[in-house]
Amino acid sequence: MGKARPPITLSPYHPITREGNRVTTFPYLSALTFLPMLGALVILFIPRITQQAARSIALITALGSLVISVVVLARFDPQAPFAAGVTVPFQERINWGQEVGASYFLGIDGIAALLLVLTTLICVLSIIWSWDTVNTRVREYYIAILLLETGMLGVFVALDMFLFYIFWELMLIPMALLIGIWGSSNRVYAAVKFFLYTLFGSLLMLVGIVATYWAYYQQTGVLTLDVLQLAQGEYGRTFQILVFLTFFIAFAVKVPLFPFHTWLPDAHVEAPTAASVILAAVMLKMGGYGFLRFNLPLFPEGTLFWQPWVIALSVIAILYGALVALVQPDMKKLIAYSSVSHMAFVTLGIFVLNIQGLDGAMIVMLAHGFNTGALFLLVGVIYERAHTRLIANFSGLAAVLPMWSGFFVLFMLASIGLPALSGFPGEFLVALGSWNYSPWIALPTFGVVIFAAWYMMWMTQRVVWGRPKGVMPDPHDGALTPTETALLAASAHGGHGQDHGDAFASPLPRMAGGSQEHSPDAPNPSQAPELHDAVDHGWHTGAVSEVPGEERQIWPDLSLKELLTLVPLAVLTIYIGVYPQVILTIVEPALERILAVVVP
Repeated sequence: MGKARPPITLSPYHPITREGNRVTTFPYLSALTFLPMLGALVILFIPRITQQAARSIALITALGSLVISVVVLARFDPQAPFAAGVTVPFQERINWGQEVGASYFLGIDGIAALLLVLTTLICVLSIIWSWDTVNTRVREYYIAILLLETGMLGVFVALDMFLFYIFWELMLIPMALLIGIWGSSNRVYAAVKFFLYTLFGSLLMLVGIVATYWAYYQQTGVLTLDVLQLAQGEYGRTFQILVFLTFFIAFAVKVPLFPFHTWLPDAHVEAPTAASVILAAVMLKMGGYGFLRFNLPLFPEGTLFWQPWVIALSVIAILYGALVALVQPDMKKLIAYSSVSHMAFVTLGIFVLNIQGLDGAMIVMLAHGFNTGALFLLVGVIYERAHTRLIANFSGLAAVLPMWSGFFVLFMLASIGLPALSGFPGEFLVALGSWNYSPWIALPTFGVVIFAAWYMMWMTQRVVWGRPKGVMPDPHDGALTPTETALLAASAHGGHGQDHGDAFASPLPRMAGGSQEHSPDAPNPSQAPELHDAVDHGWHTGAVSEVPGEERQIWPDLSLKELLTLVPLAVLTIYIGVYPQVILTIVEPALERILAVVVP
């Protein structure tokens, strides 16, 4: 006879939702999570649906989720309890698998509340962006976007491990399809690589879920997959060290943390713009969220054991991502490698295990979502016009696309951590947390900020400033480069020197910096209309190139649709940079609860 098993006890049932101190029966979390899926089903089952109808249904359902997420955040009480045995904020619970202790259990803390708003906002902006840029398999495209949104929202609200795993897997397939069907030339390779990496991590996490579930049952006789209840278990040190790894690898792949990052550049480069934005702004955050929701509270001893190793990997990733970004010729790939570096700040802030680091990690996650998402949108804008992303193919876009260039410079500066923009407070707090952990970790890590400024400003200088492609340099410019001097000399030898001497004095102001500094000898701006009538400088549609071998860059500036996607992100980038306390007020109680479990 084997050892008798303890009696089976099932988790309690709480069929209510809580808004701060008020109780209501409206299922806010279910509504915002499954509304996109409902939209996907409507699009699927309407026969011969038009492209415009599919777009409209997708936008309406995504907007509905955004509104609900904002209502949830507005009514959320950061001080509300978040533990087993109490009604957690906006709780929804139905026991649907009593035989195994599984339940439909949704709830949020301050961390999840902010990530819900980020997710719904980014999905709305991605749908708006795709309005006239995706014209093949439109029906299937919006079904994939909406199913992906439901999967991502479900990850942030699920407090049952079985339900969490379902949502985690649900978002894998739509993203792989978005990359593999609507991506660039090497899209199938990138989609398969993304799928295999994520599936590998998911299967490891499944092993960890089963091990934790069984270990808790062996201790208590209770069959449950309730995350909050499982966090109250007392697991042995060896068990925590081993099972911590199964969750950690799954989330490290998603961050992605070195050396699990190699799928990311390919996925970003090959994915359509909207998928790149969702991937960077939301899906990468699920790794950081997983560390905070599972690794730290479930396995505190495992966290302390692996802490130095995770910090070491984070420092390597910060340096590696920055150095590799320096040599990228493709704008999208450069931004992708910058994400490896920035998201490593998140893991560093989490695992230094102090409140400054955790606060900073949360702000970095949100700021990265705004800044990097916007940069991918801006690269998508220029790709739609030029059909190339190579940095060498652009120059002087400030003169051609002034609004685009303004937004590009704003988000570039936010990305490198300029004070008063969203990138600064998070990195500063992570720096404080790292210094409190060890100055020897903080000093080399934040020396890499110089590299971040280097690769971002190098790209901006090449793309935004300088002489526009196809435009002859101004001979009156006092800072001509050798190449520009050679161009003028070649033109003069061709017998056009004197004519060009007048024509090159463009009536448009040259962009500051490099050879585009406006010369004191340039014509008075008041004379511009007359000069423009007399000389064709190509600043309008139909102009020809003045430089042999260079194609004139003549494209329309940002459209209304593109402004609608960029302005909200710009406002949030400035607001969080100026007033980060609004974020800290919401997340600090949750972060302090997590920290108290690991470092009593």
